[in-house]
Amino acid sequence: MSIWRVKPVSAFEADMKKSELKRVLGKWSLTAIGVGAIIGGGIFVLTGTGAYYHAGPALAISFIIAGIACVFAALCYSEFASILPVEGSAYAYAYGTIGEVFAWIIGWGLILEYAMGSMTVAVSWSGYFNKFLKMFGVKLPEWLTTDPASYTGEGFSMNLPAFLIVLFVISILIKGTQSAAKANNLIVVLKVSAVLFVIIAGAFFINIENWTPFIPEATQIVEKEVTHNAYGIGGIISGAAAIFFAYVGFDAVSTQAGEAVNPKKDVPFAIIASLLICTLLYILVSLVLTGMMNYQDFNPLGKYPEAIKAPVAYAFDIAGQGWAGFIITIAATVGLISVLMVMIMGQSRIFLGMSKDGLIPQVFSKINPVSGTPKTNLMILGGVIAVVAAFTPINKLADMTSFGTLFAFTMVCIAVWILRVKQPNLVRTFKVPALPVIAVCGILINTYLMVNLSKEAQMLSVGWLVIGIVVYFLYGKRNSKLEKEEKQE
Repeated sequence: MSIWRVKPVSAFEADMKKSELKRVLGKWSLTAIGVGAIIGGGIFVLTGTGAYYHAGPALAISFIIAGIACVFAALCYSEFASILPVEGSAYAYAYGTIGEVFAWIIGWGLILEYAMGSMTVAVSWSGYFNKFLKMFGVKLPEWLTTDPASYTGEGFSMNLPAFLIVLFVISILIKGTQSAAKANNLIVVLKVSAVLFVIIAGAFFINIENWTPFIPEATQIVEKEVTHNAYGIGGIISGAAAIFFAYVGFDAVSTQAGEAVNPKKDVPFAIIASLLICTLLYILVSLVLTGMMNYQDFNPLGKYPEAIKAPVAYAFDIAGQGWAGFIITIAATVGLISVLMVMIMGQSRIFLGMSKDGLIPQVFSKINPVSGTPKTNLMILGGVIAVVAAFTPINKLADMTSFGTLFAFTMVCIAVWILRVKQPNLVRTFKVPALPVIAVCGILINTYLMVNLSKEAQMLSVGWLVIGIVVYFLYGKRNSKLEKEEKQE
């Protein structure tokens, strides 16, 4: 069947030679892109959500489980990146191995991953930005900082800061990848310094009683007539699934392969290095945070309703160290910008790859000759992300992002194994050791985490994939370049 046609490796090589993207990213810039995307979502955003709704103090174990799941996927990504160093990430890998319809489904899932991830970070940035303003006595009205579902008043409401930060990031990205990478490198230094500060300074304010019990007894949280299972071993697993979105950063490295100076060597290095660095930092910060502040205090209906939006800064505030909260709030406010930057950049490159193949409209593959960036692509994407971020609650966005990420990781573990069997003689500058074992572990653990996401997130995400299949048969299949080539033959 034509839906299973595979894009030849030679076609990818031809695309690379014709690419108008500028190769300006070295090994450490790529690593900084990974670190830039990873640090932010997990530490500054989801630690409060993960501790209160899922694992309690055992959130550190959730991060370990999620990190292990990522290692399997990261190794598989690295092998693919050494063979096909092109923009498009897992979508391109699947197109070159399993077939067009499979690649489309992954690409559609990556849209969910990156777009929802960008929206989640934009909403969280708004939380830190509002806290930053309050330090100077400025308080924006609730109707301008809250999505309609969370608004307690009557009438119109929107999250205006979330809307505006997306437009600001788009304005940086359309100027060029090199200038965006320089901005990201600077922000990453600031963020890593802030994270190390949290770990070292926070260690002096840990109350060991907050870790007792380390794994709280399984229970149910009832919120607005909705029942949610939390804590216990099940809570640790669901916590790993929920915070998994925080690890999307190393995936973003692979989307930038088309702009890497030496992609076959540097992309695998950056993927693995960024993952290892950030997993260690995540574990330490989650231990410090749940030691400083009781996990129950992250209740959005409790005495610290804002704590779940900006958990790290509030932990220092509650410890009576407002000056530290001030530093963290500034670092998080600036630092989350680089997460947003990398996610939107990654999404635009996936659109670029899909558009080049004819599966989505050609407007997404037009490169601006001056900046060397897909300017129109970025502007359309930014408009959609800004609007949705302004009107959607953060918890729904985060869970759907995790589904997209886990789905893509599972598919990459399958695809790299298939390619090793089908084309064993391809030149691989990086090879996954004990591939069958690594691939099976990656498939099983990522699928298991997917099953443990909230039922609502699963339903919405499956619905998204069904819509994607319909779009493929109505538009993608008929406009595919490979389809047109087959008809000409």
